[in-house]
Amino acid sequence: MKNIKIALWSIPALLTTLWLAANLPFPSEASVIAIRNILVQYLGVLSIGAMSVAMILATRARWIEPWLNGLDKSYRLHKWLGISALVTAILHWVAAMGPKWAVALGLFERPQRGSPPAGAADLPALQQFFNSQRGTAEAVGEWAFYAAAFLIVLALIKRFPYKYFASTHTLIAVAYLALVGHAVVLLDYSEWTQPLGIVLALLMAGGVVSAVLALTRQIGRRSRVSGTITKVHSYPDLHATEVSIELNDGWKGHQPGQFAFVTFDPKEGKHPFTIASAWNMATHEITVISKGLGDYTNILPQTLMAGGTAQVEGPYGRFTFNDDKSRQIWIGGGVGITPFIAKMKELAEIPGAKTIHLFHSTKEYAADAMDRLKADAKAAGVDLHILVDDRDGFLTGERLRALVPDWKSASVWFCGPAAFGQALQSDLRANGLSPDDFHQEMFNMR
Repeated sequence: MKNIKIALWSIPALLTTLWLAANLPFPSEASVIAIRNILVQYLGVLSIGAMSVAMILATRARWIEPWLNGLDKSYRLHKWLGISALVTAILHWVAAMGPKWAVALGLFERPQRGSPPAGAADLPALQQFFNSQRGTAEAVGEWAFYAAAFLIVLALIKRFPYKYFASTHTLIAVAYLALVGHAVVLLDYSEWTQPLGIVLALLMAGGVVSAVLALTRQIGRRSRVSGTITKVHSYPDLHATEVSIELNDGWKGHQPGQFAFVTFDPKEGKHPFTIASAWNMATHEITVISKGLGDYTNILPQTLMAGGTAQVEGPYGRFTFNDDKSRQIWIGGGVGITPFIAKMKELAEIPGAKTIHLFHSTKEYAADAMDRLKADAKAAGVDLHILVDDRDGFLTGERLRALVPDWKSASVWFCGPAAFGQALQSDLRANGLSPDDFHQEMFNMR
C-alpha cells in the first residue's frame, strides 16, 4: 500500500511542478478567460498524465511488479489513477465549457474574437498546423471525454457483469487515443520543448503503445499456455469449485501464492484465480479454486468437466511468503485460504524452518474440505486454527494476539475480504507491528 500511495501522489506532484516551471510567472492580467485558460491547461495535463500511467499499468508488465509488490497492487493503482483522471477530466471539461454556459445564462458577455496575432504566418509549420486543428481537437476531445467517463464509471459499478466489464473496459483505449490527439494539439506549443512536454510525450508514447497492445489483444500473450482439464471437484456447502489443469509446454512454473488468469469459455473471457497447488515439473499440473460470486462462477460446477480445454496466463503476483522472519502468521478469509494451500503443499515436499500459524476464518463449513485442509497443514508442519463464524465467532486482532503470544516477532500474510484485512492490520499496527510486516493480497481486478 505504501508504494501505491507514493505513486498516486508523486505523479500529480511531478506534473504540477513541471507545469509551474513552464508557466510561471502567470500573466499579470487576471481576466476570467485568462484564469480559465490556465485551469484548462493544468487540469488537462493532470488528466492525460494520470490516464497515460493507468494505460501503461494495464499491460501487466512484469518490470512494474517488483516496485509495486505485485500485479494486485498495480491494478489497485490503475483503478485510483483512472478515478483521478476522471475527476480532473471533469474539472477540465467544466473549466472549458464554463464560459459558454455563463454566456448562455446571461452571466457573462461573449468575448470578441480577435484577429490572428501579428507574426502568425511566420510560426513553425507544425505549430501552424496545430493551430488549424484546434477546433477539431476540441470536438474530438469532448466526445472522447464523454465516452471515457461513461466507461470508467461503468467499470466502477460492481453489479455490472464481469464479462461485459472486461470487453467494454478495453474500449477506453480507443477514447484514450482520441484524447492523446486532443492533448497533442491543444497543449501550449512552447511547452513541448520544456521538461513538461518531454515527460508528457514519454507518458503518452507509453500509453499509446499500451492502448494498441490492448486493442490488438496482445497483453499477456507471451504468458499464455493452453491446457486440459483433468479433474473438477465441487464443494457445494462452500459454493466452491476446484479445477485441475494439465498445462502444455511453455509454463515456466510458479511460486505458491501467485495467481493466473484462466479462460474456460472464450465468450466469458479470462478470470483471475489464485493457484492452489505447488508446481510439479513431473505432472505440469496446476489447481485453481473458484468461489461462486457471480453468474459465471456460480455455474462452473455444471459447465466444466475433465477433458475440457483451458487457457492459463501468468503467473502473476508477489504474495509468495518470502521474508527473513523465522515466524509467520497466515490468515485466510473464506476462499482466501487458497494461496496458503499452495504453500503448504510445497512445504510438505520441501520442509522449511519457519514456525507458522494458519488461521482460516470462514462462515461456511464443509467436512471434506476441512479434512483436506487439516491433512495439508499436518504434512506441512503448520499450526492450523479453524474459526467458523457461527460456531467460533470472528477472528479479531485482539483474539489473534492472545492465541499467538509471540506475534510481534512474526510477519503476517493475509488473503481475504479487504475490510477484514484492514481491521486486522489496523489493530496489529496499533499494537506494535511494523507496517512492512503485514502483507495483504488485494485480489480485486476492478
